[in-house]
Amino acid sequence: MSKEQLTNEKLYQATMSMVRKMLAEGLISEEEYRQIDTMFLEKYRPVFGTLFSEIR
Repeated sequence: MSKEQLTNEKLYQATMSMVRKMLAEGLISEEEYRQIDTMFLEKYRPVFGTLFSEIR
């Protein structure tokens, strides 16, 4: 894994951690969560993130 891939993975995981918290607190809907996840999967293209994108 390159440094860029590692950085992208960390950014994706950190971002989605915050988004999952927002979902748990009712600040966003399931649909909004899915849209945000899709957006950040496209932006960061994480290596391992796709394995966890459906797990909350």
